[in-house]
Amino acid sequence: MIVEKSGIMDGDAQKLAGEKSGDARLPAHEIVYRKLREQILFGEIAPGEPVTIQGLTARLDAGMTPVREAIRRLTAEGALKFQGNRRVIVPHLTAKNIEEIIIARQCVEGELAARATAGMTPEALDELVRLDADLDAAITRGDLQAYLEFNYRFHRLIYDLADAPILADLAEGLWLRFGPSLRVVCGRVGTQNLPDKHKDLLQAMTDGNSAAAAAACLEDMMQGMEQVREMLA
Repeated sequence: MIVEKSGIMDGDAQKLAGEKSGDARLPAHEIVYRKLREQILFGEIAPGEPVTIQGLTARLDAGMTPVREAIRRLTAEGALKFQGNRRVIVPHLTAKNIEEIIIARQCVEGELAARATAGMTPEALDELVRLDADLDAAITRGDLQAYLEFNYRFHRLIYDLADAPILADLAEGLWLRFGPSLRVVCGRVGTQNLPDKHKDLLQAMTDGNSAAAAAACLEDMMQGMEQVREMLA
């Protein structure tokens, strides 16, 4: 089943809005940066799709100056690329890019999962279980947007729990690189064909087994990256 882009259901929208409720207290340029970053991260701007600075000001309901600043930051992070004539694009991934991303993720993802397991609390584990249940519900109803957001937030929470900010920043930067292509893959294969190892990962974390958690996280990562690699092939 191939799933087209869809809106998030009301209950999920409220949960996701709650996670972003602190945005109103941020400076305008930071709010615009985060909005644009999420649109890239979740593939709302497709790889290779040219967008103009003026178009982004309308899309983000923002002024030219904060949009330019957001573009500057995201270009430095490799999430955007200038095309000239005030146009930018989300870069297409190549097979070589995928190989590099896989190598980098192999170095950081397992370590983050192991550290998160070592510092796990019952409250944090409950939140991971909730996010995974929300993700499963999105798969069941074929809600691609919700699937992508909950999947990212599941992994983002693990990064936070690891208490390793340098490694977490590296992992975040890699998500920005492959996230747009992941949406393309999910749109082609459908949410019903998106296996993951979250249950194995959660069980390892419940058991306090850092090595098993690292192994499950790496296997989960490779499943997703292999799908991206197959699409490019």
